[in-house]
Amino acid sequence: MVHTLNPTAEPATDTDDVARLVRADGTRVADAELDRWVEDVDHEMLRGLYRDMALVRRTDAEGVALQRQGQLGLWAPCRGQEATQIGTARALRPEDFVFPSYRELGVGFVRGAQPSDVVLAWRGEVHSTYDHRRMRTAPPQIIIGAQTLHAVGYAMGVQRDGADEIAVAYFGDGATSQGDVNEAMVFASSFGAPVVFVCSNNQWAISEPVTVQSRFPIAGRAPGFGVPSMRVDGNDVLACLGAMRWAADHARSGRGPAFLEAVTYRMGPHTTSDDPTRYRSAEEEERWARRDPLERLEALLRHEHAWDEDFASAVAGEADAWAAAVRDATLGAVSREPLTVFDDVYAEPHAGLAAQRDRFAAYLDGFSDQGATR
Repeated sequence: MVHTLNPTAEPATDTDDVARLVRADGTRVADAELDRWVEDVDHEMLRGLYRDMALVRRTDAEGVALQRQGQLGLWAPCRGQEATQIGTARALRPEDFVFPSYRELGVGFVRGAQPSDVVLAWRGEVHSTYDHRRMRTAPPQIIIGAQTLHAVGYAMGVQRDGADEIAVAYFGDGATSQGDVNEAMVFASSFGAPVVFVCSNNQWAISEPVTVQSRFPIAGRAPGFGVPSMRVDGNDVLACLGAMRWAADHARSGRGPAFLEAVTYRMGPHTTSDDPTRYRSAEEEERWARRDPLERLEALLRHEHAWDEDFASAVAGEADAWAAAVRDATLGAVSREPLTVFDDVYAEPHAGLAAQRDRFAAYLDGFSDQGATR
């Protein structure tokens, strides 16, 4: 199942040539390829999706504030991408294994992240944030595109074990220019690995627009590797849910990998060290603000008389409580002794690691007169 792409679509940011179920004004639209995958979605489920997105947006704002206050070393905002993350993640089973990039706050939330999981790595207190055994989610990957190879390798192992699960790799549009992503698709296609690639096309790879990364829609690349693809409206949470259900079913049923390009927008900076006003216009930001995924779902619920102020107030209260827990986890964090940075790096200690530890210990000893401790 491949969503039809216009081979002359120009530019790659075009938002008309996408699979969609809800327009920006909140009205429904039919899509023959997606409708059957969301037939069970009722108002209760839609409200649940809205609640998820609202909590993620509130948490994201808290993360930015904590970084600005010097409590976190860095933060990678996901404002504007909540529908892509929540919609696709809610389509997965608990046993599936996710390989995210550093921006998938919403995916981690769906997979069961706790408040401390959200912030401690950004604070520098732990090597990685997610407990992969509990969440079935790998630590967020900083090296651009590397997680796609990890996902394919895991999926090939699942394939050989005969397990009924899939792997999912999340990455951005900029990562598609990396060799790792293309190599991952080669291996996935050649071995029929049960993996889904989710490209969050948020229009900007730091300061480079997607039109530099790709002259034509990114989803059009995957079929060249023998991987069916779909280009979906990444600000339409219902469409993202349906698209991932299709992709997951394709991979799980033994038909090999699938690829999703979710066309969305990064409303904030690339990270808190970035200034997007230096490379994009206010007009562009305003245009995408009118496609806000939370406002779209709220409009749909209002159209269908499934929105009320009691629900809105309850969601806002829950979001504030979750953000407060994130803040408490940050401010209450206790830094470990410096030399513990070498703990849990390898399953078994070895001479090279011991030598590094000794050198760092000697370095710390140089500050002993200043009260530094190991």
